[in-house]
Amino acid sequence: MQRRFFALSSLATLATLTVLAGCGRKAETSPAAPPAPAASGTAGAASEAPVTPAAQDAYTLAATGSGFTTGPIMSAHTVYVFFDTTCPHCAHLWQNTQPLGNQLKIVWMPIGLLRPQSLPQGATILGAKDPAAAMAENEASVANHGGGITAAASLDDAVVAKVRANTELFQKFNADSVPLIVFRNAKTGEVGQHAGAVDAAQLLALAGL
Repeated sequence: MQRRFFALSSLATLATLTVLAGCGRKAETSPAAPPAPAASGTAGAASEAPVTPAAQDAYTLAATGSGFTTGPIMSAHTVYVFFDTTCPHCAHLWQNTQPLGNQLKIVWMPIGLLRPQSLPQGATILGAKDPAAAMAENEASVANHGGGITAAASLDDAVVAKVRANTELFQKFNADSVPLIVFRNAKTGEVGQHAGAVDAAQLLALAGL
């Protein structure tokens, strides 16, 4: 089911777009909330309040997560995506970003949220020699109603710890659905977060590109 896309006030031209929902509560876009110790309650519509230092800190906080990068490594424009390996909407987002090539740097951060296999599969992808190839394998399987990548028989404890830390970090954004996109608009400087899959054009619009 599609959900209406709530845009940041400075991105009002996107207000009529619709997007795929995430795995969890309904998709939304809003200025990033101040980091909190745990997710609670339901989310509201986008706020008209200006971006605050706390919101800016949320973008900085997202940058502390562990992930692998697609797009230009040295780009100043970065979007952070928290994803679960068992989430079909995450698979849609991954597929939608493939045409972007070198237009946008995306850091993909696996979390263990939805199912028991989420954590070991996430660690398998993050610890792979080619994480993007492992991710592509997983998302193609999930998009076709499969079970995703086969988790490695032996997982590096340090990598597993990174996925656990990503999961704890994700909870600080008062979010309980994936994919969760944390972005800074290059044109306005505004920071926000969006829960749910978007297409390539919408993702570029969030990033201000």
